[in-house]
Amino acid sequence: MPFLVVQGLSKSYRMGDRELPVLRDLDLDVEAGEMVAIVGASGVGKSTLLHLLGGLDRVREGRIHAGEVELTALDDDALVAFRNRSVGFVFQLHHLLPEFSALENVEMPLRIARRPAEQVRERAAAVLREVGLGDRLDHRPGLLSGGEQQRVAIARALVMRPALLLADEPTGDLDESTGAQIHDLLRDMHRACGLTSVVATHNNRLAAACDRVLRLAGGRLVAA
Repeated sequence: MPFLVVQGLSKSYRMGDRELPVLRDLDLDVEAGEMVAIVGASGVGKSTLLHLLGGLDRVREGRIHAGEVELTALDDDALVAFRNRSVGFVFQLHHLLPEFSALENVEMPLRIARRPAEQVRERAAAVLREVGLGDRLDHRPGLLSGGEQQRVAIARALVMRPALLLADEPTGDLDESTGAQIHDLLRDMHRACGLTSVVATHNNRLAAACDRVLRLAGGRLVAA
């Protein structure tokens, strides 16, 4: 069985007195260890799809399996636990807490999970070193460049050792050179951590570096 299995996924939003369909009976299989790029025009539903895959939004029509877990069968508490334990999210904007250091930002998921204090700092520091920020542990986000802030966000996404990484336009707010570095880092971390990854992107370079590229159009996925 593939690690990620999506069957008959549909999603619409209410706009005034009518429903606006975004995803229509969408199917998707992603093998364990695979890195899949989702491309498509703005507004076609790439972010919506990632939010559903990661449990940030509830599925109303269709089914999603991640490993042995059926997301659509989980109650709210179990869905939150799955999301915190098994999914790492990277967004276009890093969403770091400005009053905390890079190390403290990366520690947050571990603290929320009530991991032992001695493990929290050690694990967070180790992941920051892996993403190339071993000399920036005590820097607050305002003292970091855009690329460095996104590296902190990637470290935060990976600190819980998730099985699934979801990245939504992870380089969309960066210049071309910095974006290329983040592309390479995501690919390296995908391999090093044994992740299954789904990346929504407009960037052809990042998409081409993935194992497979799918295009979202008309609410469904097709080979790009």
